[in-house]
Amino acid sequence: MIIRRVRFDHPDAVKLNDEVQAEYHLRYGDGGDATVLDAADFLPPRGVYLIAYDEHDRPVATGGWRSQDENGEGNQDGDAELKRMFVVAEMRGRGLARRMLTALEDDARAAGRTRMVLETGTKQPEAIALYTSSGYTPCAKFGFYREYEDSRCFAKRL
Repeated sequence: MIIRRVRFDHPDAVKLNDEVQAEYHLRYGDGGDATVLDAADFLPPRGVYLIAYDEHDRPVATGGWRSQDENGEGNQDGDAELKRMFVVAEMRGRGLARRMLTALEDDARAAGRTRMVLETGTKQPEAIALYTSSGYTPCAKFGFYREYEDSRCFAKRL
């Protein structure tokens, strides 16, 4: 697997984002994640967007982080918010999500961020298992879904 930095609006990122939105729709029955994201959110040094490619140069996993500071939505100064972690169905169970998560944490730490935060939902138990087994602990809710009952927020000191 090769991990590459790309823009959030790169064609492969758009393709995988469409797939993750379709998965959210299947799990939650709505239109997907309504959090407003902009390609500029993921430009270094304030963020990064990564895609993992297999040996045939197919995009198979994705994830990014964007800087968040105190904003009235529950974030703290120094936060790096994890977004769009996703592995295509046929590649799951091979450790790609954990490798992507580690790469994103390392990048955020190098950029001076002090805490990685994320929001997920109760209908994504495998995501919750990944994050808790990687040292994330529940934290105060933040962001767009902070008032939703099914929302779960986690944080890890970098």
